Amino acid sequence: MLRFLTAGESHGPALNVIVEGLPSGIHLTLEDLGDDLARRRLGYGRGPRMRFERDELRLLGGVRHGRTLGSPVSLEIANSEWAKWEQEMSAAPGRPSDKLTTPRPGHADLVGMQKYAFDDARDVLERASARETAARVAAGTMAKALLREIGVEVVSHVVRIGTAVAENSRRPGPGDLARVDESEVRCFDPEVEAAMIAEIKAAAKEGDSLGGVVEVIGYGVPAGLGSYVHWDRKLDGLLAGALMSIQAVKAVEIGDGMAQAAQRGSVAHDAIALDEGFLAGGGFVRRSDHAGGLEGGMTSGAPLIARVAMKPLATLNRPVLETVDVATGESTVSFKERTDVTAVPALGVVTEAMMALVLANEALRKFGGDSLEEFVRNHANYVAHLGSTSSSAHES
Repeated sequence: MLRFLTAGESHGPALNVIVEGLPSGIHLTLEDLGDDLARRRLGYGRGPRMRFERDELRLLGGVRHGRTLGSPVSLEIANSEWAKWEQEMSAAPGRPSDKLTTPRPGHADLVGMQKYAFDDARDVLERASARETAARVAAGTMAKALLREIGVEVVSHVVRIGTAVAENSRRPGPGDLARVDESEVRCFDPEVEAAMIAEIKAAAKEGDSLGGVVEVIGYGVPAGLGSYVHWDRKLDGLLAGALMSIQAVKAVEIGDGMAQAAQRGSVAHDAIALDEGFLAGGGFVRRSDHAGGLEGGMTSGAPLIARVAMKPLATLNRPVLETVDVATGESTVSFKERTDVTAVPALGVVTEAMMALVLANEALRKFGGDSLEEFVRNHANYVAHLGSTSSSAHES
C-alpha cells in the first residue's frame, strides 16, 4: 500500500519525505511538485516569510527521466533560510543561544516539553510547526498524479474565515481550481471573498489571528473504496483521521455531518436511481449527496465531500495569552515567533494532499498493480464490472 514518512524541522536544513508504494510509470517532475508547493503559500493573511521561504527541491530517488520506478520516491525540500539558523539548529553537540521557556497556549509547546523532558520549547515547536505540511503536499502531489490516471481529481476551497461565511451550496468542479487559486483567500464566492479579507485586515490591525473552514472535494471517485467489514478499513474514519492530523485542525465533517443530527431520515438520505452513463457509481446515481459520497465506510461514486475546521493560530503578533515561564514559575505572556494572521487558504491545499493520499492508498489496495499500466487496466475492469451490474439490475 501507499505509505509516506516526513522528517525535518521548520528551521532545519531541509524537510524530507519518502513515499513508498507508487507503481512505476507515473509522470513526475520537480516542476509538478513545485507548482503544488507554491499553491501552499497562497492566501491573504500569510506572513512575510512566505515571500522568502522558497521551496528548493531535490529528487533523491525513485524517479528516472520524469517517471516513477516503483521504488520509494525520496524528496528533499531545502530551507533557503538555513544559513540564519545553522548555529541555533545545528545537529552538532552544543547549547542554544537563547531558550524559549514561555510556552504558547493552544500549541504543542508545553505538553511536548513535559512529554519529552525538554526545557526549551524550540525542541518541540520546530517539528510541531505547520512547515511540515510542505512535505505532505509534496507526497500528495504524487498521489494526485496517480489518481488522475483513473479520472479522480481533488479540489478545495475556503468556505469560512472568522465570521465571514460562504453559505451558498455552489462548489468548484475539477476545472475550477485555477479560478479558486486566483482568489486572495481561495474562496469560490467573490462576494464573500471581500468580507473574508476585511476580517483578516481587522484581526491584523489588532495583532490577532483567525481560523476558518475549508471544503475539500474528491471527484470521479469510484464506488467501493474502503470497506464495511473492519472498523479500521472504513474510509470515513481513515479520511477523518488524515484530515484531523493536520496542524491546528479541530473538526472534520463528512457530507452534511452535524446538520443531519437534526433531520428526519426521510430527508437526510440520498435517493438512488439508475443512470447507466454514470461510471463512477457503476450506473447508479444519488439524487443528492447529503452523505458526502460515503455510505457504510465505502465510497458511493458520488463526490466525496469533507469540511475541515482550523482554529486561530496560537502565535499572535500581539502576545496577550497568559502562560507560565517554566524556568522561573512566574506568570507571563507567551513568546512571539514570526506568524500569519491566518493560514486557512493554505489549509485547503494541505487537505487536498491528505484526501489524495487516503484515496490513492485505497485505490491501490482495491486495484493493485506494480506498474501504472496494470493499475489503470485493473480499474477499468472493475468499472466495467460495476456497469454490468447496473445493466443486469435494469434488465431485471
